[in-house]
Formats: sequence, C-alpha cells, structure tokens
Amino acid sequence: MKAWTSLWRDCVEIVRQSGGIVREHWSRPSEVRHKGRIDLVTQTDLAVEAFLKERLGALLPEAAFLAEESSRADAEPTGLCWIIDPVDGTTNFVHRIPQVGTSVALWHEGRAELGVVNVPMLDQCFYAARGEGAFCNEAPIAVSRAAALADALVGTGFPYDFTDRLDRVLDRLQLALPRTQGLRRMGAASVDLAYVACGKLDIFYEEGLKPWDFAAGVLLVEEAGGRVSNLTGAPLRFGQTVLASNGLLHAQAVDLLGPTSED
Repeated sequence: MKAWTSLWRDCVEIVRQSGGIVREHWSRPSEVRHKGRIDLVTQTDLAVEAFLKERLGALLPEAAFLAEESSRADAEPTGLCWIIDPVDGTTNFVHRIPQVGTSVALWHEGRAELGVVNVPMLDQCFYAARGEGAFCNEAPIAVSRAAALADALVGTGFPYDFTDRLDRVLDRLQLALPRTQGLRRMGAASVDLAYVACGKLDIFYEEGLKPWDFAAGVLLVEEAGGRVSNLTGAPLRFGQTVLASNGLLHAQAVDLLGPTSED
C-alpha cells in the first residue's frame, strides 16, 4: 500500500465538506462569467477550488495541483499532483440541475491513486483507492453485467468547442442510438464515470475532456471492475477521447464508436 493511501479517508472527508459550499450556494443567485461562449464559471467554482487547495495542501504538502479554474496547462503532471474539478457541470449548477460533481484525484506516475467524485445535491459520494475497490456512501459498488449492446445504456457529452467536432459528435450518435438501449447526457463527465462504476450506465464516451473531468472517474470505473481506454482500446492519454465501460462491452464499444484521426 502506498504511503498516501492512508490519507484516503481524510481526502474523502475534505471533498465531502466542500459539498457544503455547493449546497449553501444552491439557493443563491449565481454570479456567472464566461470562459467561452458556453463555458461558464461561477463564484461557487472558485470557492470550492480554494477550499480544496487549502485543505488538500495541508493534507499532503508535497503534492502539486492541476485544477480547472487556476491551471493554464493540462499536460500530464510529473510527480505527485492533485487533479481537481471543483464544480463539474457548472451549466447544470447554474440551471439548478443536480448532476453536479466535485472531482478530486491524486495522480502519481501516470495514473490516479485516489479518486473522489462527490455529487452533493444528490447526497452521493463515490470514491476509490487503487487496489482497495470503489464505494458510494460507504457501500461497495460494481459495474453492470450487461454483455450486449442492445442492453446497454450509454452516456456521452458534448465538448464546449464542438463547432469543429460536430460531424464526429453526430456520427457517433447515429452509430450508438440504433444499436443500444438508449443514450443519456448528464452534463458532467465525472458523474457519468461514477454512474458507469456503480452500474447505472454501461458505457460512456466523450471527446474533448480535460484531465480534471476524468482523472477521478477513471479510477472509480477501474476499481469497480470496468475498463477505460481511448477509442482504439489502448491506454488512455490526456487529450484523447475517453471510453469507459463495464468491461464486458468494451470491445463492442470500440468496434461501434471507432477512432478517427482526431481521436
């Protein structure tokens, strides 16, 4: 067991506490500014990130931070690093749709070792440590047993800069809709990945994600018995399209969704 695995429970508790900020702000008007045409940031994003950086920094002072609202680069970090999305699903938050997650991963040597996705407005906290399994609110979770695409509920999302990707986004919808049980778009990739981990979704894919969108969720899926890759089925690297499944469906998902030169 790595030395920082002993910090697992403390990390989960800090992320849970940050959910109090989201709940407190839920009933207030949001102060919204635009990072892009549809890419929003609120005072809640900033407050949660500041809280997490202060508390996690005290918990593990030697770790760096890669956080959505304060990081200019999204290259794979070297050394020990917290990867944070304070409010994944900011548009959901602004519209008071409860699928809003706070995602925190402890990254080391090319992979997440600890991962937490807290969904405070639904009172669901998903967490995992490498080699220790995955949990939601203290109960162990596992991926689904669906083995046929016709039985698979698929989650996806649309990148903020979708204009140059629109043909690929629509092509994949056309491929997936007729072959699966249906598609869902939650609006928060960390929540989608948590839902794959606990069996609510059988497959999830999305291009254009940043590391803070998926770092914790990838570990959740893997520790719950699922599989995560890029669209070729190879190990996922930052900047590639994320494909997560229950494992049983993974080869079929790769064949169905297929890579392009942009993936």
